[in-house]
Amino acid sequence: MSEKGCCDSVGQCFFDYYTSKILVIRSRKVGTLNRFTQALVIAYVIGYVCVLKKGYQDTDTVLSSVTTKVKGIALTNTSELGERVWDVADYIIPPQVVRRLDEEEEGGSFFVLTNMIITPNQTQSKCAENPTLASICTSHRDCKRGFSDARGDGVRTGRCVRYNDTVKTCEVLSWCPLEKTVDPPSPPLLADAENFTVLIKNSIRFPKFNFNKRNILPNINSSYLTQCVFNRTTDPDCPIFRLKDIVEEAKEDFQTVAVHGGVMGVQISWDCNLDMPQTWCVPLYTFRRLDNKDPENNVAPGYNFRFAKYYKDSSGAETRTLIKGYGIRFDVLVFGQAGKFNIIPTLLNIGAGLALLGLVNVICDWIVLTFMSRKQHYKDQKYTYVDDFGLPTKKHRRSSGYRFNTNYTQM
Repeated sequence: MSEKGCCDSVGQCFFDYYTSKILVIRSRKVGTLNRFTQALVIAYVIGYVCVLKKGYQDTDTVLSSVTTKVKGIALTNTSELGERVWDVADYIIPPQVVRRLDEEEEGGSFFVLTNMIITPNQTQSKCAENPTLASICTSHRDCKRGFSDARGDGVRTGRCVRYNDTVKTCEVLSWCPLEKTVDPPSPPLLADAENFTVLIKNSIRFPKFNFNKRNILPNINSSYLTQCVFNRTTDPDCPIFRLKDIVEEAKEDFQTVAVHGGVMGVQISWDCNLDMPQTWCVPLYTFRRLDNKDPENNVAPGYNFRFAKYYKDSSGAETRTLIKGYGIRFDVLVFGQAGKFNIIPTLLNIGAGLALLGLVNVICDWIVLTFMSRKQHYKDQKYTYVDDFGLPTKKHRRSSGYRFNTNYTQM
C-alpha cells in the first residue's frame, strides 16, 4: 500500500462518526425475550439488591463488650476429699487459664470445672518416676543425676528404684506422691455443673450511627431477671443461661462432654435495621461446639489443665493438693451489622440497575444477529453505510465507515 493510501485510510477512520439507529423488530419471539430479560433485571434490582440486601442503606459493624457471672453449687464425694460442697468460691483457677467464677469480669470467655483427678497430700520429696520408655531402668547408670525431662515428673537423683514389684524407674525429686496416669472419672465428679447458670451482659455500639444498646432489654426488670432462664420459646430475651441448655442447643450431651471437657461457643448476633423502631433491634442467640470431636482422630480430646491448693501444717511443712481439672470453656462471640438509609448507596444501586437494563439491548441484539433465521436481513436493516460525497453505491455501503442515524424504521 502506498504512503498516500495509508494516510487516506487513517484519515478516513479518524473522521468517521458513529450514531445510533432505531430499529423496531415486530417479532413475538424477540419481544418476549426482551421483556423477560428486562423483568429479570428489575426483579434482581428491586427484590435482591433493594429488599433482601437493603442496598439503599449505609452499614456499620458492631463494637462489643461482654461480662459474665457464673453461679452454681455442686456436691462431690471422693475417697481423696470425702464429701464436699463446691460453690463458686472454690473455683480458684490460675488467671492465665481462666478467670474466677465468683466475680464479674471483663472478657468473652468463662470456664466451668466439671471433672477432676485429685492427688492429695503432695510434699517436696523423692519418689519413683511413673513408668515410661524413658524412665524405666535396670541400674543407676540408666539414671543421669540432675537430668530433667520436659515431659517427665521431676529432677532425677541418679538412683534406680522400684516402682512396683516388677518395674524399676529412675528416682526423681518432685512433688510426691506423683499424679497417676489414669482416665478421668465417668460419670464426671461435678455432674451437677449442668445446673449452673451464667449471666451474660453484652453492650454493643454502632459508632457510625451513634447507636448503643445492651442485651438486657428495656422491658426486663430486676424481678424478672432474678427468676428467668433462657428458653427459645418462652423466654428468648432472658440473658441468663443454664449450662445444660447451652450444650443441648449445640446438639451435645452435657454429661458426655463433661467427662473430658470441651469448648462451646455462645454466639450473639445483632442484625439491626435502624430505619425501623429501636425495639426491633434485639440479639439472637445461637450455640455450637468449637473444639474437634472427630471420632477418627480422638487424640488428646477435650479441655484440661492442672492447678494446686497449698497448705502448711503447724511445723511449717508445705503440702499441696494437685487437681487435674477437666471442664467446659464457653467462648462468647458477638457479631453484628446495622443499616440505615443513605442517599449515596441508593443512587449507586439505582445507577447499577439502569446500567443492567442497558445490557438487555446488547443481549437481544446478539441473539437476533446470531441465532434468528432472518439474521442477515436484520443486519442489513440495522447498519447503513453512507458516503458524504454522493449517492452511495453497493460497494460503498459495504466498505465505507461513515454511519449516521436514519429515520425511524419499522419492520
